[in-house]
Amino acid sequence: MPTESGSCSTARQAKQKRKSHSLSIRRTNSSEQERTGLPREMLEGQDSKLPSSVRSTLLELFGQIEREFENLYIENLELRREIDTLNERLAGEGQAIDGAELSKGQLKTKASHSTSQLSQKLKTTYKASTSKIVSSFKTTTSRAICQLVKEYIGHRDGIWDVSVARTQPVVLGTASADHTALLWSIETGKCLVKYAGHVGSVNSIKFHPSEQLALTASGDQTAHIWRYVVQLPTPQPVADTSQQISGEDEIECSDKDEPDIDGDVSSDCPTVRVPLTSLKSHQGVVIAADWLVGGKQVVTASWDRTANLYDVETSELVHSLTGHDQELTHCCTHPTQRLVVTSSRDTTFRLWDFRDPSIHSVNVFQGHTDTVTSAVFTVGDNVVSGSDDRTVKVWDLKNMRSPIATIRTDSAINRINVCVGQKIIALPHDNRQVRLFDMSGVRLARLPRSSRQGHRRMVCCSAWSEDHPICNLFTCGFDRQAIGWNINIPALLQEK
Repeated sequence: MPTESGSCSTARQAKQKRKSHSLSIRRTNSSEQERTGLPREMLEGQDSKLPSSVRSTLLELFGQIEREFENLYIENLELRREIDTLNERLAGEGQAIDGAELSKGQLKTKASHSTSQLSQKLKTTYKASTSKIVSSFKTTTSRAICQLVKEYIGHRDGIWDVSVARTQPVVLGTASADHTALLWSIETGKCLVKYAGHVGSVNSIKFHPSEQLALTASGDQTAHIWRYVVQLPTPQPVADTSQQISGEDEIECSDKDEPDIDGDVSSDCPTVRVPLTSLKSHQGVVIAADWLVGGKQVVTASWDRTANLYDVETSELVHSLTGHDQELTHCCTHPTQRLVVTSSRDTTFRLWDFRDPSIHSVNVFQGHTDTVTSAVFTVGDNVVSGSDDRTVKVWDLKNMRSPIATIRTDSAINRINVCVGQKIIALPHDNRQVRLFDMSGVRLARLPRSSRQGHRRMVCCSAWSEDHPICNLFTCGFDRQAIGWNINIPALLQEK
């Protein structure tokens, strides 16, 4: 039997398509005339306050709309028939080439890319809607577990760092771009001491492990050690602020929503202007400083690409730690060992070991693709690093090749802090969010943020205070305020 050539077959299919399309158009036009006449007669018989000319125009417009929809419907039917035809051809070709029967799902994917795109859109929409529902439940749960307790408002500019004293009386310290550091009563929110010894932005604050001494780093290229004496005021009953946002969705806030400060809240508290010790060996901004275990030495990190180790008693430079290729962003010391970790804009962080006086070894951790904003120690041999590449990584000091856990976020991460006892990581973000994760990378909660409470601008830092009965997490940001939170850790871990 003679077979039909490919060109003849194609021409015949095109001819049949044009014929069916013309028949469809004729059927459409004839049906339009039949349908438009009936509504016109029905509408003309009804009472209406519209002028006849307006009603006639409306009828014509509705008729055009109906015709457009019908044309789309007919085109859809034509496309469905073409898809079926193409599926049959593909099935035949598939059997002829490899003898394998193609599945119906595979044929449809090959036949209609638009159908695949529509399916993907539906899936995306479904995922987005379900994610929104799940997020609403998580938000409600987070509000029950994470409650705002107190706001500390008094700085005249953004707050870079927040820290909690390790000795009695336990106070809160904040370091601000307004050239001051303030000490606060955690319970009352009252400013207790103001340090005004720097002539540049105060970039970090850390408390001595056993004495009433504070260490501040500044943009004036120095680090200061200064003594404070505080007397805590009588605590007042803390209002329950959790009900203020009950059932309220989180709302994006503008910079205009920052807390209003009519006057300098810190102006009536004692002011310290002269440090006990000034450390002056850097040639650039000192971005961070911390006490080594025992409190007899301190380490500083600077934009001059070096970290310096000082003797507290003599103020002398003991070691200058070089090796980073770009500005340093943070430094942190181990709570029980003579270890220091420094982070940098060169996408790395370095571990410096001072346990052996004769050997000062250094290890380089490479795992981020952007600025490492901070790296902090945890219990044991782990380090947690955060970066502008929107990731947080947990490392084992015994294996530097790859992290043991990676957390991916939707925003750059600033100075992180770890609740050592419970192994919970607090992540402050550029997008004003603060999220809590465990060491394995599982998200536990997100701190509530609405038009009434929470940070209005970028959150710069966080600090845990595991022993405080009222506030066990503090955050600070560019909105010039620090916030004390009560995190119900047992409930948080149980929910996980």
